[in-house]
Amino acid sequence: MRILFVCMGNICRSPTAEGVMRRLLRDAGLEGVEVESAGTGGWHAGEPPDERAAMAASRRGVTLEGAARQVKVADFRRFDLLIALDRANLRELLAIAPDDEGAEKVRLLREFDPASGGGDLDVPDPYYGGDRGFENVLDMVEAACRGLLDELRAADRV
Repeated sequence: MRILFVCMGNICRSPTAEGVMRRLLRDAGLEGVEVESAGTGGWHAGEPPDERAAMAASRRGVTLEGAARQVKVADFRRFDLLIALDRANLRELLAIAPDDEGAEKVRLLREFDPASGGGDLDVPDPYYGGDRGFENVLDMVEAACRGLLDELRAADRV
């Protein structure tokens, strides 16, 4: 199983989702699941995760690693799921999907959160907000990643 989390710049939300999912998989003793993140835009390529996101995650025992990169068409062949953090990035992914098979791999992260109620499924971008925004993102991402892990287990994909 290979999962790619995608936000706009790949420095806040998608690395947070990557770090949370890695921790959940590790805590569950599930090895062999590949988890990465990318952005629909390339302006932060090569940069580490946002310091504020990394600090908020660290307080919860989550490590954010890696360098930002832009999503590529090849990712649709390499990954089993491409998970957007909001509808704008979902549209971007669907626009670059090379075919119907690639488009079928694209999902919205909060679809996996049973408590989301099917309302607003966007994880808001905390980049221009205060510290509370990063905590809110972590709350949403943790709930949705737990739901994703439950769904993958139920489908016997991990």
